[in-house]
Amino acid sequence: MTHRTASRRRGLVATALGAAVLITGVATAAPASAAAPTVTCTSSKAALAAKLKKDITAALVGRKGTIAVGLYDRTTNTTCTLRASTAYDSASVVKVTVLSALLWDAQNSRRALTSREKSLATAMITKSDNASTSTLWKQLGVTKIKKFLTAAKMTQTKPGANNYWGLTQITVTDEQKLLKLIHARNTVLTDASRSYVTTLMGKVVSAQRWGTPYGRPANVSWHVKNGWLSRATHGWRVHSVGTFKGGGHDYVMTVLTHGNSTMNYGIATIQGVAKVVHKDLAAS
Repeated sequence: MTHRTASRRRGLVATALGAAVLITGVATAAPASAAAPTVTCTSSKAALAAKLKKDITAALVGRKGTIAVGLYDRTTNTTCTLRASTAYDSASVVKVTVLSALLWDAQNSRRALTSREKSLATAMITKSDNASTSTLWKQLGVTKIKKFLTAAKMTQTKPGANNYWGLTQITVTDEQKLLKLIHARNTVLTDASRSYVTTLMGKVVSAQRWGTPYGRPANVSWHVKNGWLSRATHGWRVHSVGTFKGGGHDYVMTVLTHGNSTMNYGIATIQGVAKVVHKDLAAS
């Protein structure tokens, strides 16, 4: 192996850890069969809670890896959770947190985003651009990111060290808190900030519209951010977070997975859950 080749390989691995990019040639752990998941659902409509619990559980039967699920529908006060506090490497779903922290900081400074910040934010969310994310992460610094997490009461989220933002530790509980903040009026993010985040999440490039929007009815609007990262332990991390409104419902959904043998396997797991969630809510 030449010195140049060795240096390039080290660079690729470092980039993958910090930027959650697709990497090849890295050994992945074979996914282990997960124990039978216990999905918990509550709702003002008892029949809906029972249906969601049954169908989400069925969607996960036989799926390998470790899967965490969060659902909240404001209209019916429905909540479903599975492994809500299990920590996962964030991969690119942390980009929603980065943008929210940027907007929150700008609010506190009583200023609008600069044209440069807007350009970086657009690339970060709509294209999942890693270089733009790294720039904004370094601009904010971990101190400001932690201050936003405190304001958002995202107590289980731990920012990645040494600018490795793709290794931020996230949970379903905290991702659902964030989605609720950007989905409905609150005291942390202004209406303008919330609109900015959801507008960009509604413009992700077509190749990245998989995951939680899968199976939604045509009359339901969607906003999504996905993440994917392969490492030597736990194989592929594949995640999807989304907000949805229409058909008499107003809901947010998080599905986090690791221990996937391939990225596509993780996507299929997420979409199996999303499909039944959209179907059951539409029928309620």
